[in-house]
Amino acid sequence: MAGFVNLLKLCVGADSVEDLLDWQRTHPAPYPTGERRHVTRMWPKREAEVLAGGSLYWVIKGVILCRQRIVRLDEVDRGDGIRRCGIVMEPEVIRTEAAARRPFQGWRYLDPADSPRDLPQIRAADSTLPEEMALALAEIGLR
Repeated sequence: MAGFVNLLKLCVGADSVEDLLDWQRTHPAPYPTGERRHVTRMWPKREAEVLAGGSLYWVIKGVILCRQRIVRLDEVDRGDGIRRCGIVMEPEVIRTEAAARRPFQGWRYLDPADSPRDLPQIRAADSTLPEEMALALAEIGLR
């Protein structure tokens, strides 16, 4: 599919995909359909491309390990006059091949050609490398 772009975001506080899944299980979804929302200060200038089929790829401990498809972007008002972007995602977390990423602030655009491939459903619980090994290699800059 052409004409879309993904977002890349650090999953702060999570040590594994299981941590992200546990957090999402223990914190009620803000929408009755189970969609998830991550609030960020910056609004994507490439909004139309993000909404044309993009996903939010989560970087956990320096490695992209999963993604969630973006459904829409909602304006979030916390009463302080700052326009924030609520990135609303499908509830399903899709595991991907491990891909190292250096730390960054906020989010970044991720071209589909540079996005790691989804793991087959049968391998949803593993990655191209065991998650612990992928994280260890990323920590020393080898993956």
